Amino acid sequence: MQSPDRPVVACVLAGGTGTRLYPAARSDRPKQFLPLAGERSLLARTLDRTGFADATVVATRDRFADAVRERAPTAELLVEPAAKDTGPATVFATHEIARRHAAGALPVPADSPAPVVVFLPADHHVPEPEAFETALANGARVAADTDRLVTFGVAPTRPETGYGYIEAGAEHDGYHELAAFHEKPDDTTARAYLDAGHRWNAGIFAWTPGALRRAVRESPLTGMLDPLDAGEPQAAFEAVDPVSVDNAVMERADDAAVVPVEFAWDDLGAWDALTRVVDTDGDGNARVGSSVTVDATDNVVVAGEESHVSVVGCDGLCVVAWDGHTLVVPRDDAQRVREVVARLRERDTF
Repeated sequence: MQSPDRPVVACVLAGGTGTRLYPAARSDRPKQFLPLAGERSLLARTLDRTGFADATVVATRDRFADAVRERAPTAELLVEPAAKDTGPATVFATHEIARRHAAGALPVPADSPAPVVVFLPADHHVPEPEAFETALANGARVAADTDRLVTFGVAPTRPETGYGYIEAGAEHDGYHELAAFHEKPDDTTARAYLDAGHRWNAGIFAWTPGALRRAVRESPLTGMLDPLDAGEPQAAFEAVDPVSVDNAVMERADDAAVVPVEFAWDDLGAWDALTRVVDTDGDGNARVGSSVTVDATDNVVVAGEESHVSVVGCDGLCVVAWDGHTLVVPRDDAQRVREVVARLRERDTF
């Protein structure tokens, strides 16, 4: 497959908060700004992986815009009118990228065809950036050559209940037809998905503006199109409910494609993920920051700046201290941190 006959724009989605990484992630400090599993922020490391693209855009919310400008001074910035999940965010970003391209406001030739837009979240751990960039460049070519909506299926390494799964259909040159998305499963179902050859849904997508527009017309997000065309993004967001792009668009599309990828990948969505991406001590504890463990095994122990954590006689916990806030939760229940955040939001203290 040859290079796309159109530019490629990488759009980094950086508008979420990361509620399952409380207390490090807060309403004024989203997880993409945190230096988890490394010395640099997740956002900075994501931007390092956009070398496959001709231009890079960061989509975020107004409350994070200044911080993104500081951390990504060379990237184009898109500010979403509201936080309504990845569905409205990707429709708005795709429309705005196409508009800026047509106006000559992107660092790509204005007389070129409309770009392929590749969406990637800002909170993933990818230890093999070269393999990642090659895979995304291949996916961009598929999107350009077939005019299909493209998703990327990561080869699973374990039966994981914290990820959604992608079922691939008929095979073509460089891609498979998308047969189905599957929601996060229980353990038994995850093992069945692994045996069936299903792939993890990494939340990475590629498409042309035209391909997405056709799909959106048949989706719950169709009400965004006319306001966006009229230059009214606020009205576009007000016209729809929060929904993921998976549920609103990809699951309904009849011509979507899956590009299988083999790079190592992890979603740093909850504290238990650190056991897979940082070195553990001799007792299996994943430790970040200043800490001491005594007769403690298989814990996640995290101390923010000016914090210290000591764990004695405990196994299988996540213990996190950050900015005067402390979280203790069994590793197996790390996904339930969002329940804590829901209660904090009721008190307006998140």
